[in-house]
Amino acid sequence: MRALHVITGLGVGGAEQQLRLLLRHVPAQCDVVTLTNPGPVAAGLTADGVRVIHLGMRGNRDLGALPRLTRLIRTGGYDVVHTHLYRACLYGRIAARLAGVRAVVATEHSIGDTLLEGRPLTPGVRALYLAGERLGRATVAVSPAVAERLRRWGVPGRRIRTIPNGIDAPLFAHDEVARKEARMFYGLPEDAYVVGGVGRLAPGKRFDVLVRALAELPGDVRLLLVGDGPEQETLRRTARALGVADRVVLTGERPYLPDPGDDAPGVVALLSAMDVLASPSAEEAFGLAVVEALAAGLPVLYASCPAVEDLPPDAAPGALRVTGGAGAYARELLRLRAAGPGGREAPQAVRRYDIAYSARKLMDVYTAALAGSTLEVSSP
Repeated sequence: MRALHVITGLGVGGAEQQLRLLLRHVPAQCDVVTLTNPGPVAAGLTADGVRVIHLGMRGNRDLGALPRLTRLIRTGGYDVVHTHLYRACLYGRIAARLAGVRAVVATEHSIGDTLLEGRPLTPGVRALYLAGERLGRATVAVSPAVAERLRRWGVPGRRIRTIPNGIDAPLFAHDEVARKEARMFYGLPEDAYVVGGVGRLAPGKRFDVLVRALAELPGDVRLLLVGDGPEQETLRRTARALGVADRVVLTGERPYLPDPGDDAPGVVALLSAMDVLASPSAEEAFGLAVVEALAAGLPVLYASCPAVEDLPPDAAPGALRVTGGAGAYARELLRLRAAGPGGREAPQAVRRYDIAYSARKLMDVYTAALAGSTLEVSSP
């Protein structure tokens, strides 16, 4: 089976890294087209032996990209076209149909109740999405919460498949050596209490809540934010205004594991360097950073995380939902600090999100799409 994955960009983001991990486990010959930004994940995919093509799209209205993508699909002889993220889903579905490929699958990574990939979800955006969705054969939701949102929009239930994001859980096991090295690299004292956040520095992630919470916490507490985005300078200004700039570390985009020649720690090592992960984002489609933190044995404070909320009660005892702003996070962080470090062991619930399971379920979707089946794939 030949499959083409079409994605909007390949910077370091949850959807992009999830695609790279998934392709390591899917038993199909896969190529990847990125419409824009062939960033670090593109280099990682290439290192994995995956062919990556940059379409060179200049913006949302670059209609010249459509015939280029159509030709690429037609000449590639692909059996399945799988799209990821809003722009790629729209252009990829249309191009696949024009190229004569009907087995079109899309994964919805970032749909919230009011936001789509961090942007306001307007009636026009929703209408355009629904028009494009009809060209596909299956739409994969990364959580039951996303599946329910799609149904409320009007996507027929027979086309929705729920397949959770997956992780390589053993990769995130706590490493004391990596903890010390990562702290040393970023100048974090060994005895500091380090609050971490992982994700795109965008308004919807609400990392400013953590900066404001830091101002209410003792001076030996540090904030370690892993990611990049348009809010970076705003966060720096907020930290300076609150007098905590010297206690905030912004690492920028980091891969899970650094490439050869890259001395900076990757996400895996940075999770070991943290004492707690906080995710104040009010709208999440899954909550991948939370699951990865749980796999690292970290306690987690979160505002929205379908990956945890879909679990049986008490399946993830280290995760606590926090409602409210900076004051609420500061109070819970003080409580966790006073309780002392835990055993740094991952809860059994993490096994539910095994990447190999997700890959098997995705192959079931491909098989059904090729057969023209409308039978739903069961949720985990």
